Amino acid sequence: MQTIYAFNGSESDDLSKDEKFLLFSIDNMYNLYLLLISLLLELQKRAEADLQKKQKKHLATSEDKNPNRKFVNNQIFQKMQSNTELQELIDNNKMINWELDSEYVGIIYKAIISSELYADYMQTRVSDFKEDKDFFIDMFKEIIAPNEKLYEYIEDKNLTWLDDLPTVNTTILKMLRKLKPTTPDTHFTPELYKDMDDRQFAIDLFRKTILNSASINIEIEQKTKNWDADRIANLDYVLLQMGISELQHFPSIPVKVTINEYLEIAKEYSTPKSSIFINGILDKLVKEYKNDGKLNKVGRGLI
Repeated sequence: MQTIYAFNGSESDDLSKDEKFLLFSIDNMYNLYLLLISLLLELQKRAEADLQKKQKKHLATSEDKNPNRKFVNNQIFQKMQSNTELQELIDNNKMINWELDSEYVGIIYKAIISSELYADYMQTRVSDFKEDKDFFIDMFKEIIAPNEKLYEYIEDKNLTWLDDLPTVNTTILKMLRKLKPTTPDTHFTPELYKDMDDRQFAIDLFRKTILNSASINIEIEQKTKNWDADRIANLDYVLLQMGISELQHFPSIPVKVTINEYLEIAKEYSTPKSSIFINGILDKLVKEYKNDGKLNKVGRGLI
């Protein structure tokens, strides 16, 4: 959507540059994933350093000398820390440098240790895998993911990450919920694409929407004759172009999936009434295509 929106606003007819940006933006989601995973590991390092600092105090208390290591020894931290493939991906990623950005690690660490969630978890010194996992999930969901300073940091690092953040956060939460003591290391190093068809879909949707924009725009204009063109949000127009492109050129995608997808995107990015407007236009077109025998759906697309 963003790439097509940008292309429509340019005077270029060269798709290669925008296609390259599209794939770069998608690939960059993985960098954001690794950044957030590496942040979790940095929090453990900060906790360990905090314990060692207290032990070295001149007037160390018995608690300082024999600290509660439950947080540091959390089994989810341990699984991630011992994952050599994950560590290698993080170490080789040039966008990750927590030594330079340590203040943000400190901000989030303080938010964690000052929380009731942490206080409740640390009431005992031992735990099983389930307790460790439940705490880890709640810590990420309630303290880390919604942290405003982290949001600002991510915005400064890469502007395209703001729109990727909800998806990446959801992915990490799903991953954490599926964790078991026997889960293999590959669990933390997922593939960005399900398969190469997944990657090709992004390219095809972009290209087919742009290359067929003239005929698609006629379809939109015929269904919006009673609308002042200036009243139609530019983003709504792009979403309609994409939705119609899917209906016309992607026979394996069910109609309901297409419509629901663009309604959700409209709710997230466009005006309050956009989803109603888009639903009305696409619904009319689907009925017309069916009546005219032009709705070409096969296999899974017939669902």
